[in-house]
Amino acid sequence: GITPSKCHTFHIKTYGCQMNVNDTDIVRAVLLEKGYQEAPSEEEASIWLTNTCAIREKAEQKVWQRLKGQRKRKDQEQIVGVLGCMAERLQNQLLEERVADLVVGPDAYRDLPRLLDDLLLPEVDSAMNVQLSLDETYEDIVPIRNTETPYSAFVSIQRGCSNRCSFCIVPFTRGQERSRPLESIVAEVTQLLEQDNLKEVVLLGQNVNSYHDRSEAAMAARPLASTPGLSNSGFRNRIRRPTQGG
Repeated sequence: GITPSKCHTFHIKTYGCQMNVNDTDIVRAVLLEKGYQEAPSEEEASIWLTNTCAIREKAEQKVWQRLKGQRKRKDQEQIVGVLGCMAERLQNQLLEERVADLVVGPDAYRDLPRLLDDLLLPEVDSAMNVQLSLDETYEDIVPIRNTETPYSAFVSIQRGCSNRCSFCIVPFTRGQERSRPLESIVAEVTQLLEQDNLKEVVLLGQNVNSYHDRSEAAMAARPLASTPGLSNSGFRNRIRRPTQGG
């Protein structure tokens, strides 16, 4: 087991695309909800998390360098966690090479608090959940964002991809395509506009062009969409608030 002296403090670094940035905001929300505190630097945290990218080779190389550096500095008071696409791709290899104590795929962030609790048990040295989901979109989790871009925010509307192009790893690291219910997207955007006074919302997904809300509410509102096809009338992927006064 791992015995962190400040077991409820975490620091997270993000590599890769905007979806990873949004996923980091989801991870932050999950952990803060369970009483964890985010530390401003790795030195002040006992849980070192890295949200990773497996699409670009350079991003993976940076992560390997980071993890090997952490391994040299780490003792029994730190937990090193690898999240995201690289965790999903490499899985047990990260544990076998002893560069991580915790490995969590993109669809298992809800399980983070339980996995961290497990690592505090004397008989547990590592924890992993890389189960991909057919329906997880985190639609009921409100991401907690940093303040680097107070005027703009990413909103995830779709996850995964089912195209399985020969050159692309996304279906294997992000799972099959599924879309978030429109109702939850509208609720999040409304909150961003009303509470945070944002000027811009960027809609995200691995394959946003194939977005289709197949929730019960959407199918009830558009019964013809129960046949193969879309249940929405299309969208723009960038929404700007109109400028007041011309």
